[in-house]
Amino acid sequence: MTLIKINAVIFDMDGVIIDTEPAWQRVEVAVLSQLGVPITLADAEKTTGMRIDLLVHYWYQKYPWPEYDNQAVSQQIIDGVIHFIETEGKPMQGVVAALQACQQQGLKIGLATSSSSDLIASVMNKLAIRDYFEAIASAEKLQYGKPHPEVYVNCATALGVEPATCLAIEDSFNGLIAARAASMQTVAIPATEFAGQSRWQVAHHQLAHLGQLKSLIENI
Repeated sequence: MTLIKINAVIFDMDGVIIDTEPAWQRVEVAVLSQLGVPITLADAEKTTGMRIDLLVHYWYQKYPWPEYDNQAVSQQIIDGVIHFIETEGKPMQGVVAALQACQQQGLKIGLATSSSSDLIASVMNKLAIRDYFEAIASAEKLQYGKPHPEVYVNCATALGVEPATCLAIEDSFNGLIAARAASMQTVAIPATEFAGQSRWQVAHHQLAHLGQLKSLIENI
């Protein structure tokens, strides 16, 4: 496969930059269980990468509960994850080295996430990495979140590059589909326990962690 030379690297946030996916799943299960939704951590893994309001709607469609208030439930989950970030949040392996490698290669750096602006601010503050990013795009107020490609297209536009010249880094299948639909080159960095699944073959590249990104971008 011949790939176009990349001009930018666009990172997903949760599960790529910061280790929040287990927190998302724990909080999701805890909040929804209080509403009578019988889901497990394994069930919550299916919604990884989905925007929070779409996630809540997804479970409501399967297990309707009385007095449905998507915004209130979504905010309760977000607040729980922000608390986790502020108290326990840690960067994923190789984050700063990967960002520095992108800069050294003269690549523009963007962020394309389904997470809300308050969550983004919490992560940027906690890890002190905001200055690395030339563009930050959130699907928070878009009509559709991932796996729809709009958030990735918006990020490429903000960076001033064509989507086909972007390398998108994702840990979730929903995010990977979004990046592929935006015509981007892709890197999958799934959680270790899911790394052997055949679905990641849809990505152009698969890495174990961001510490391996420097070698990859030097050879693309």
